[in-house]
Amino acid sequence: MDIVVIGAGYAGTGAANRLAKKVPTARITVVNPRPDFVERVRLHEHLAGTGTAAIPLAEMLVPTIATRVAGADKIGDGTVTLDDGTELDFDYLFVAVGSTAAPLPGAIPVGTWEGAEQARTALAALPADRTVTVVGGGLTGIETAAELGQARPDLRIRLVGAEIGASLSAGGQRRVRRGLARLGVEVVTGAVERVGDGTIELSSGGALASDLTLWAVVSAVPDLAARSGLAVNAGGRALVDPYLRSVTDPRVFVVGDCAAVPGARMACATAAPQGAHAVDTLARMIEEREPQPYSMGYGGQALSIGRRDAVVQASRRDDSPLPVSFDGRGAAFAKERIVRYAAWAARTGNSVWLSGPKQ
Repeated sequence: MDIVVIGAGYAGTGAANRLAKKVPTARITVVNPRPDFVERVRLHEHLAGTGTAAIPLAEMLVPTIATRVAGADKIGDGTVTLDDGTELDFDYLFVAVGSTAAPLPGAIPVGTWEGAEQARTALAALPADRTVTVVGGGLTGIETAAELGQARPDLRIRLVGAEIGASLSAGGQRRVRRGLARLGVEVVTGAVERVGDGTIELSSGGALASDLTLWAVVSAVPDLAARSGLAVNAGGRALVDPYLRSVTDPRVFVVGDCAAVPGARMACATAAPQGAHAVDTLARMIEEREPQPYSMGYGGQALSIGRRDAVVQASRRDDSPLPVSFDGRGAAFAKERIVRYAAWAARTGNSVWLSGPKQ
């Protein structure tokens, strides 16, 4: 049996390693455009020069798993065509290509490896007293602005977003703003209309000077599923059945950010359980047992505010925030353990999660 996994992020790497245990007779091949596993939740550290986000796939995957460093060009009927023109046959396919960014021209995306590398280079060349603007008031934007505020106190760091920390409770949002203020990060509430040469235009009509603009909004997905003829929603995410199989082809499992799972948030906290559940579904199918529908609930969110502070926000299983949050060094310790767990889950294929909210 040939199983191909496209994408070596949290969902794909974890799924491949779990497949090696659950379906030991299968020939597993992981296709990824780079020879590294990227810890996306550490990209803000990577671009700021306070840490690294890349781990060689050889250190993350079970030795029996084959790898192809290439991009996937198209999914066909039992085949995957790679961007070098070669094809891989599959009996089952796992699509885990993640998400990407669609920045305004003139801004550098920081939620991808390539963008983080570009931002790291640009920041290293930026003289003191220049202004760096981070666009995006979600967790990626907050973490990026805070990391730069601590790592580069010689720069003026600004965070711009229509809302800052919208997924957090009111208390969590206050903790975020206090943490950013301690690091000297200016917060501007507003939507960005255009990024020009040294300026940012807001939809409200105002303008801000900016020597370097970083785009911290991750909301798009690669178009592999759409251009391969798999059914997708309006946002390009692949439509799946309750078992995480493509509604177009039941041999194709779609997991992580690129899967249109109702109620799912783009996050490593989502990707790992989906990858694990899809593998368990396939194992049940091979054993001619009835598969179980996917169900997952959230417990909260955690975000770094520099290296010595963080905010941990508790949530209901439907991901809505509870009025419970904490910050400080204890929160920073908890956030680091969560990040390490995510990498461990990918490396081992082991993952645990809460069941979803009752309907």
